[in-house]
Amino acid sequence: MKVTDKDVAYVADLANLELTSEERARLLRDLNSILDYVNQLNELDTSNVQPMAQVLHRYSDESQKGVENFVYASRDDIHESLRKSLARKVALANAPETDGTFFRVPKVIER
Repeated sequence: MKVTDKDVAYVADLANLELTSEERARLLRDLNSILDYVNQLNELDTSNVQPMAQVLHRYSDESQKGVENFVYASRDDIHESLRKSLARKVALANAPETDGTFFRVPKVIER
């Protein structure tokens, strides 16, 4: 599957990007290059390669074998009400615009 100029223009429009014709051409070339490389990878015979949950052993437990050796990083569950947070007045102190309760920001989506 090849990306077309129409596809690039459509996605750029969705992302609200204004691309020059040179940028659009470069993006088209780069995306198609990536897809060509993925197609090359799809041609590899991986029938004898075991699936991996993680390619790095940074979080692994070597005493276990296979996918089960991955040890997930975790932290203690701390209830939000136990954490200290900024008072609203302090949080809004340096805001360029506020209504006293919330930050006021300019509208960015116009369509």
